[in-house]
Amino acid sequence: MSPSRRQFFASAAAVTAAGTIPATAKAADPAPKRKVHIGVSTYSYMKLGRKTADDVVNCINTAGDHGFDGVEILLQQITDKPSDALLTKIKQRALVHGLCIMGLSTHQSFLSPDKEFRKRNVELTNRQIEIAAKLGSGTMRVNTGRWGTTRSFDQLMRNKGIEPPLEGYKEEDGYPWVIDCLGQCVKAAEKYGVTLGLENHWGLGRTPEGLLKIVEAVKSPWLKVTMDTGNFLEEPYPKLEMIAPHAVLVQAKTYYGGGTWYTLDLDYDKIAKLLVKARYKGWISLEFEGREDPKTAVPKSLTLLRKAFGGNA
Repeated sequence: MSPSRRQFFASAAAVTAAGTIPATAKAADPAPKRKVHIGVSTYSYMKLGRKTADDVVNCINTAGDHGFDGVEILLQQITDKPSDALLTKIKQRALVHGLCIMGLSTHQSFLSPDKEFRKRNVELTNRQIEIAAKLGSGTMRVNTGRWGTTRSFDQLMRNKGIEPPLEGYKEEDGYPWVIDCLGQCVKAAEKYGVTLGLENHWGLGRTPEGLLKIVEAVKSPWLKVTMDTGNFLEEPYPKLEMIAPHAVLVQAKTYYGGGTWYTLDLDYDKIAKLLVKARYKGWISLEFEGREDPKTAVPKSLTLLRKAFGGNA
């Protein structure tokens, strides 16, 4: 063994024995801060309007121009049965703008005593999972669904998301239905490599306790949480903190010009810190829900989120 090799091994042995780095050795540089990736939902530009596929493509073009890192597609704004040609077009436009398609936001409902209704919604969700995979999205937003006893969504919002169960049923009756349906859907999620995120939306996901009861009962790595910062209407921060460790995507609401249904004064510095505490490293997806023109409000929202999350990465 050459003297230089003997010296190296002797030095290494000394480090192991003493548990210290010799003065001549250079300590590893600290790991650089990770950039927090911020995307935007097509909802921010079109709300819930069901327009044309070209409108969604234009949303992607605008998101690229605004400087986002990714885009989340609201499936309802195109069609539940998009053609492969449309999906390819969406992927191509995202690529041209350097955008990642990081989420597909879908609608379904498992909150019904009707077995055939639930079966159809499981089949619908499984088709949506396949669409997410074709788009290259690793996440997909899902819901528990609603009881349907409130006449309109506007009325539901006036009631702060609280909706009575169907006559003859109580809220607890709904959990086995939803758990069973999502338990079936995670099989397709695993097959296609798409992690489902159950949103704190309405229905049984209206409270953190209800949301986590479902996720923990399904007990699959393919079912996590989509954390919407604007869907806990009262005392949001402790509730967001409860679900943050389970989050696979964060949807960040802003309300420039006043909210469509309500306005929350959200402290994104505080939200960023609670996400750091939960070791969340995923995407932030802007959902602008104000009355101001998205052409001005969306860029302002991006600046707000970059400031909050950039300092807490």
